[in-house]
Amino acid sequence: MKMLLYKIWAAYAVLLFLLLMVIALPVIGVNMITTPGPSALRRNIQFLHHVFTPTFLMLVGIRVRVTGGGLLDPKQSYVIVGNHRSSLDFIVNAQAFPGIFRFLAKQELQKIPVFGWVVRKMCLVVDRSSAMSRARSVVALKQNLSEGYSIFIYPEGSRNKTDDLLGPFYDGAFRIAIQTGAPLAVQTLVNIHDITANGAGLRPGVVRVIWEPPIETKEMGQEDIQGLKTRVEEAMRKRMEGK
Repeated sequence: MKMLLYKIWAAYAVLLFLLLMVIALPVIGVNMITTPGPSALRRNIQFLHHVFTPTFLMLVGIRVRVTGGGLLDPKQSYVIVGNHRSSLDFIVNAQAFPGIFRFLAKQELQKIPVFGWVVRKMCLVVDRSSAMSRARSVVALKQNLSEGYSIFIYPEGSRNKTDDLLGPFYDGAFRIAIQTGAPLAVQTLVNIHDITANGAGLRPGVVRVIWEPPIETKEMGQEDIQGLKTRVEEAMRKRMEGK
């Protein structure tokens, strides 16, 4: 019976998300028409992070409890990494960060109706199968960081659907942090699997989010990628294990 209720609540959350997105699209469109150039993008991301996101979470009965948020400098741009367990993660990620960021998104996400349009406008999209696209993305990332945006990357690449706490980490996020010289901010969603019933549904509750002290990367080189990756994975694992 409990699982049935979780599934019903998840269906409600999906319908609510779509409804709010339809309502939000005119706001996004007006911003793009009335605000010149890059300012429109910033206003739209601020709207999605600080209006759309808290409204959605409130209506589905989910609160976000953040630990370590004071470790982050609101004026600093970061490369942010976080664990990825559910389709709710990207909303919680935005709620837990004091500033604004752009996701580094997979090209395939652009194909999703309605949401794909938002991905094209708000995220940085990279074709991982193309070396040229990956090279161009580093240039774009440096530009966005210099403009005051942080960049959010899931080091697991996609949702972790295994029984392990974390999926295998790829090098990309850590290589990008070192190539751009941006501080690396580490965010762990500690109990998202409980809120989403391990991907089988959704229930109201409190999502716990923990930030680690940012890691400086300016003095690091490519030879430090593996060590940085291991350090972050161990930190996330300890948080999820309650240590």
